Amino acid sequence: MDISVIVPLFNEAESLPELHKWIQRVMRANHFTYEVIFVNDGSTDESWQVIERLSGDDPNVRGIKFRRNYGKSPALFCGFRAAGGDVVITMDADLQDSPDEIPALYRMITEEGYDLVSGYKQKRYDPLTKTIPTKLFNATARRISGIHNLHDFNCGLKAYRREVVKNIEVYGEMHRYIPYLAKEAGFARIGEKVVHHQARKYGTTKFGINRFFNGYLDLLTLWFLTNFGKKPMHVFGLLGSFVFFIGFIALVWLGCEKAVNLCNGVYGDLLASHASFYIALTAMLLGTQLFLAGFIGDLVSRSSDRRNDYQIEKEINFQ
Repeated sequence: MDISVIVPLFNEAESLPELHKWIQRVMRANHFTYEVIFVNDGSTDESWQVIERLSGDDPNVRGIKFRRNYGKSPALFCGFRAAGGDVVITMDADLQDSPDEIPALYRMITEEGYDLVSGYKQKRYDPLTKTIPTKLFNATARRISGIHNLHDFNCGLKAYRREVVKNIEVYGEMHRYIPYLAKEAGFARIGEKVVHHQARKYGTTKFGINRFFNGYLDLLTLWFLTNFGKKPMHVFGLLGSFVFFIGFIALVWLGCEKAVNLCNGVYGDLLASHASFYIALTAMLLGTQLFLAGFIGDLVSRSSDRRNDYQIEKEINFQ
């Protein structure tokens, strides 16, 4: 099979028939063998009924239905797991991503040798409240990830070599950083294509301003796990040893100062009456705890066996 198109969606019943016809027209015009996998992320409208009707008319349409809303990353994870095409294309269901971009994305993967190609919506039809935070977010993501040629990490329109989606794990809200995940998995040929962006035709956006704050937190988490996830002792152990050493030196200094005063017949106050004594003890205790946190982190896997255990209620056209 040439292409798998994965479409995660939440309450997009109005746009699905038009999107399906558009994808179907592009695929037939280019003689691609393909499948379209609609992942219904707990929609409360008639999205699933529309998918059932589409699959009845077109055997290339497949569907996955979650029992509740999990988010875009879980939807992509399940779509990636089910995809069978040599090239995997992801796009949003709101008709803002153009299926006409699929042939060029496919060629960039199969002919130009890219592992992943991300769309770049150079001209956007979004309000300033969305575009300005997006620019700031992408600038930060480029700097931290080291992928300097991408302008839009969060663009839903992307193309992947099949091996990429089978060797990365998208969880939580990490769909924003799939290029980063791919790079860390060893797929370094990451490209970008300017794509056409259209104004939303039906419904309203499902994303609020809080996604940008969550995005920064997820980026820091990913950066930390990438650099220290397999070696937490290197950060916690080092920091703990440093804090413990500072506290220990301070305590030795106070002890030596007290001993010198006693030798000179100056008794003064007890060490326990000085705030610096307790600060030094606290530093030693914190250092010990940080060191133990790093040690325990080395013993405990950071991955949960159930992290990607999503309750799927129904599936269509899967063997």
